[in-house]
Amino acid sequence: MTVNANLFARLQASFEKHANRVAIETPAGQIYDYADLEREAGRYAGFLRAQGVQQGDRVAVQVEKSPESLFLYLACLQAGAVYVPLNTAYRPAELSYFLGDAQPALMVSTKALQSDVEALARQHQLQTKVFSLDSDGTGSLATTLAGSPASTQITAATADDLAVIIYTSGTTGRSKGAMLTHRNLTSNAETLIWYWGFSRDDVLLHALPIFHVHGLFVANHCALLSGAKMLWHARFDARAANADLSRATVMMGVPTFYTRLLAEASFDRTSCANIRLFISGSAPLLADTYETFQRRTDHAILERYGMSETGMITSNPLRGERRAGTVGLPLPGIEVRITDASDATLAIGETGGIQVRGDNVFAGYWRNPEKTREEFSAGGWFRTGDVGVFDRDGYLAIVGRAKDLIITGGYNVYPKEIELVIDALPGVIESAVVGIAHPDYGEAVTAVVVLSAAADAPSESELIAHLKVQLAGYKVPKRVHFVADLPRNAMGKVQKNVLREKLTGK
Repeated sequence: MTVNANLFARLQASFEKHANRVAIETPAGQIYDYADLEREAGRYAGFLRAQGVQQGDRVAVQVEKSPESLFLYLACLQAGAVYVPLNTAYRPAELSYFLGDAQPALMVSTKALQSDVEALARQHQLQTKVFSLDSDGTGSLATTLAGSPASTQITAATADDLAVIIYTSGTTGRSKGAMLTHRNLTSNAETLIWYWGFSRDDVLLHALPIFHVHGLFVANHCALLSGAKMLWHARFDARAANADLSRATVMMGVPTFYTRLLAEASFDRTSCANIRLFISGSAPLLADTYETFQRRTDHAILERYGMSETGMITSNPLRGERRAGTVGLPLPGIEVRITDASDATLAIGETGGIQVRGDNVFAGYWRNPEKTREEFSAGGWFRTGDVGVFDRDGYLAIVGRAKDLIITGGYNVYPKEIELVIDALPGVIESAVVGIAHPDYGEAVTAVVVLSAAADAPSESELIAHLKVQLAGYKVPKRVHFVADLPRNAMGKVQKNVLREKLTGK
């Protein structure tokens, strides 16, 4: 008997096992149990099939987070369609690229953008059917869906069939569509459930967006496959999150979530009385945030490392030492190595490119075989583009992005090393270091710093003087610029390309 490798088959088994348990609860009081999830996914899957969506067809979705948006994702899995989540911040000019690249058979957008999307589809000469869905569940999708019977058919899929195309977050260059298979999603979810100790007794505070790996896969799959309950927040609000923490056992977030919680005067050990695990990812967690959070709550935030192309790669342990400034150990079944420019494996303690291999690694970039070949080395190792180093105990630290490497006067400079020294200074909230074209050095090391209102915040000359004592001369910034905040993408990653453009006007 051939086993259906469709991820939805695994999800349905969990839905049936936990049928009467609450799956989702919203702040507005909406409650859906697991039987409701199975029924609603079936209704939406029936809608997709009625619209002519076939196995392998792309369904693009750019909507606000709601229970209905989750039903739609589950329905795409059930129907064998390829789900294409799009950042809700994209405007029509940006959407044009994604429609032209993914060529979806159907797209769901907001009511406000539906006419724009229809115009873009015509512009690309696509036969895309366009429906709307707003955060309150209304729109043409809901109208068309009304009264639709639930489909019980789960499209048969192999482990290597595509489940999702997720576009890279694009801190540099044009976004690429990472093709994720049912094997990629299922293997990573099962590993994380075991590694982080998820069970039906957990309650996950889910305040992440669901157009990205972190919220869509890591959070949802860990909860749904283990029968846990999700407190479903449409977006992160520190006060609302703090109020709900007493009912949760796990919270996943980006570093900004944790800094904002710390800014709440009422956030303390009492708030976290029932929490067993705080998880952070998608952007580096400052050591100061980690230490301040631990002092305030007695909880050590668990930092992990992943990306669109691979899901989660490493994690600090659930039980065992969680080391600030590291992203932990390779997850079970996932190989990680540090290499030089020739793809030769480097020794412990040496800094180089991070490469990864395992069932979590994506199938390649959508309609971009040349880029796919470029990003894989011999033996099926994926070049992540990140730079890192292993310590003697196997913990991985991320130094930065290979593309962020600064070459000044012939010397290689990794921005993270300089940022850590700057961030440790009194009066500094955070910093970013970039390379700016320079006639003599090739690139000049340049720091962009966010200061607090503290009286001891350093001036440019004071900061440079301090760094000259701490760092080799070629690593010391030639200039320091002070800003109110650093530009970030939707997942909290600093957009260094935007910083360079602002500094150079190019």
